[in-house]
Amino acid sequence: MGISISNWSNVEFVPKKYIFPPERRPGKIEFPVCNDIPLINLANNHPTDTIQKVITACQEFGIFQVINHGISENLMDDTMNMYKEFFKLPGEYKAKFYSNDINKSCRLCSSTLAYDTEEFHYWRDNFTHHCHPLEEYIMTWPDKPTKYREVVSEYSIETRKLVYKILDMVCKGLGLEKGYFEGDVSKTNVISVNHHIPCPNPSLTLGMPVHSDPNLITLLHQCDVPGLQILKDGQWIGVHPIPHAIVVIPGLQLKVISNDKFITPVHRVVTHAKEARTTIGVFLGPSSEYLIKPATALVRTEPVFRAFTYPEFLEAFTAGAKCDAQFALNHFRNKT
Repeated sequence: MGISISNWSNVEFVPKKYIFPPERRPGKIEFPVCNDIPLINLANNHPTDTIQKVITACQEFGIFQVINHGISENLMDDTMNMYKEFFKLPGEYKAKFYSNDINKSCRLCSSTLAYDTEEFHYWRDNFTHHCHPLEEYIMTWPDKPTKYREVVSEYSIETRKLVYKILDMVCKGLGLEKGYFEGDVSKTNVISVNHHIPCPNPSLTLGMPVHSDPNLITLLHQCDVPGLQILKDGQWIGVHPIPHAIVVIPGLQLKVISNDKFITPVHRVVTHAKEARTTIGVFLGPSSEYLIKPATALVRTEPVFRAFTYPEFLEAFTAGAKCDAQFALNHFRNKT
């Protein structure tokens, strides 16, 4: 199993196992920043206008940022500081969370869950745990830093409210029945935190794989160090961090439910030469029993995708050599 890179100190060169082949390296360090990514004010007094902005962003960009979203700046800062402190804790303490078992509800891994078999390692540590229902999972969370459970449980509750607020807007904007996204379609709720230490040569390695989010919807709380990039019109462009804004990414299951109206962006993370980067992701996904399919109200003739369960999707995702979620989704397209 991988050794947490957050325990490394004075790294002067990129270890061989982290150097990607030339065609997969980011190469140049400076990338254009996309200034067109929609920034949506959720405190807008015109709810119909806001809903339309959300729908348009899902259709044209597959990513947007929200401000005045209801999560206090203090709570966002406190939570970010909790994770920065967590990754600074002694390796002996963090070791109790090390696991490459996807079924473990609270786990820390380095690079990816496939660390032991992957050809190249990604420059990151990842800490993931389930957070709903709270009472079911909170005792598996770290008890250090001291206020971890107190702060992160409040953050879990507030981000959950926000993600349902956004899903409710999607529901209204698509004309689906009220409460469509409640229940089994969004049963799984996890927090997944990525931590990248400064990298001596960011042109050689990646902080995260090139991927699309396979779940229903993602909220991303960036720190002030850039690194997130989306692939738009064949070019990698940066998603610049806006203080206390939250990035929203519709996942592939939402693309299916929208009957292919929504975009799920291909994205990746590059490293930074001088500063550590920590980001907090909140992921909502379907239960293993839920049958994912285009919403009936959005199908005019034949649905774009056939029905499937999340485990079936993940099986198609891991079966291919590419481990490409967009590629896996094509497996469920109706061939017309």
